[in-house]
Amino acid sequence: MTSVQVDKQHDGTDGAVDGGEGYQRGLGARQIQMIAIGGAIGTGLFLGAGKAIAKAGPSLILAYAIAGLVIFFIMRALGELLMYRPVSGSFSEYAREFIGPFAGFVTGWTYWLFWVVTGITEVTAAATYMTYWWNIPQWISALVFTVILYGANLISVKLFGELEFWFSMVKVTAIIGMILICAGILTVGFSDAAETASVANLWNDRGFFPNGIGNTLMTLQIVMFAFLAVELVGVTAGESKDPKTVLPKAINTVPWRIAVFYVGALIMILSVVPWSEFKPGVSPFVAAFEKMGLGVGAAIVNFVVLTAALSSCNSGMYSTGRMLRDLALNGQGPKVFTRLTKNGTPLLGLTFSAALMLVGVWINYVAPGKAFEYVVSFATISGMWAWIMILVCQIRYRAKADRGELPESTFKAPGAPWTSWFALLFIGMVIVMMGIDEGARVSLYCAPLWGLILAVSYLVLKARNPEGAAFTKRS
Repeated sequence: MTSVQVDKQHDGTDGAVDGGEGYQRGLGARQIQMIAIGGAIGTGLFLGAGKAIAKAGPSLILAYAIAGLVIFFIMRALGELLMYRPVSGSFSEYAREFIGPFAGFVTGWTYWLFWVVTGITEVTAAATYMTYWWNIPQWISALVFTVILYGANLISVKLFGELEFWFSMVKVTAIIGMILICAGILTVGFSDAAETASVANLWNDRGFFPNGIGNTLMTLQIVMFAFLAVELVGVTAGESKDPKTVLPKAINTVPWRIAVFYVGALIMILSVVPWSEFKPGVSPFVAAFEKMGLGVGAAIVNFVVLTAALSSCNSGMYSTGRMLRDLALNGQGPKVFTRLTKNGTPLLGLTFSAALMLVGVWINYVAPGKAFEYVVSFATISGMWAWIMILVCQIRYRAKADRGELPESTFKAPGAPWTSWFALLFIGMVIVMMGIDEGARVSLYCAPLWGLILAVSYLVLKARNPEGAAFTKRS
């Protein structure tokens, strides 16, 4: 059975009403745009950037700029595939079609695990942030947040989109506000930071690469982690009201999003506050507010990082249900996950994933040891696996389209396939850096174990149904 046949089998219309797989097209242009923006802004920027600044100094700006260019290449590769065939669960669908059924199996389950792990860490982080204002037991906050987000995702995809819209709005407003305040300090000279604020702070203290190019390269893993989830817009393809118009617009905003929210924000912050004053584990936004003499800064940033954590968990709820259903539709997961509610949401997939997130919170509460940290560290490498699959599939799709074997996409990636090859080499370099870094190396230890589990599971499923469509390469 081809991918198109699978789509039609679960779609009783021409796609104008639903997403081609029983889903409802409930995500409008406004929501897709903010999901795309929010996917590129998370706790990796608000909290993780502090460690990266301490390690690389002002050169972190260059690291974000280069990584941002690679992310744009990845997103344009994804956009080309989406315009060829916009489907929910797009990463595993394309992997099945252009690489093979095992690649689709691995990609679907790996991306599902990525969001379950991310959801566990983010809902736990959100519960921790709540203790800033109230002395509430962490497990209570984690339970409440999980139940609320689960309920919102269960009601309708439109409600998910609305929540993500406002979560993203908070993050965007916070960054723009910080940029404007810093610009005011640099030009008008108000606040306690005005005496030392200067663009020259970007190179005055031991130059632009104060700790050497090597340390800048070592921050690339932190930088790439900050961009994880930018590909989420691809999962929404099957539920976008007008994917052929909305998705290209959202993807084309990637360069200015990165330029403003990452490069622009860091230029401003590091101009106002010398890089040597930032410490690992401390949000650069908090440090900047304190330098400015704004006492409310810590409370503001705490609210923003709480929002960022809830946004990530909300995205995780959405993604996991769709990926499980996509796997089930293709015979690579339990059939019960194919069921949809009357509102077009994958009830059992969402419920199963939410339950696992609660188990993770419980584990983190009673035994926050090394085992849990190892699982969390796997998020980075599993997220990058989706990027690798996007790039490989785009290269293979373009080759077939050029030979006339498949219709050409209406949204071709500029410079492809060379840009896709460059992005793959860049990701390979980041993985090498992770292997060199003792703190991040555990991610690479977890990957073979997860791969072994998937390989055994796949062989068991194939043995039960060797002639099934799920184990035959799509044509």
